[in-house]
Amino acid sequence: MRKIVIFAFNGDLMCFAHGLFNALDMARKGHEVKLVIEGSATALIKDLMEEKNPFHKFYVEVKQQGLLDGICMACARKMGTLEEARAQGIPLLGEAYGHPAIVDYMDQGYEVITL
Repeated sequence: MRKIVIFAFNGDLMCFAHGLFNALDMARKGHEVKLVIEGSATALIKDLMEEKNPFHKFYVEVKQQGLLDGICMACARKMGTLEEARAQGIPLLGEAYGHPAIVDYMDQGYEVITL
């Protein structure tokens, strides 16, 4: 079993969806996986909660499986989704100047993938 953290930075919905798909696939195959929402991708969380969104069910499944480790506090603030993140109960991460600390995951033995 591998330990993998996916940092989804890209705010393009199609790109972000691949972070969701891969997190679910890796978990299904027995790997320990976490997803961290960073950068412009933090703007997507409100739309992903809408049932009409084609990736809504994948987003909800990632959250239900406990794969969503958190969201960048600084980027969510900048993108106007900080309160939405709080409302969804997404942990706010900001150990490195307001942003998630990639090195903390590395120190815990995680392989880092960025999208």
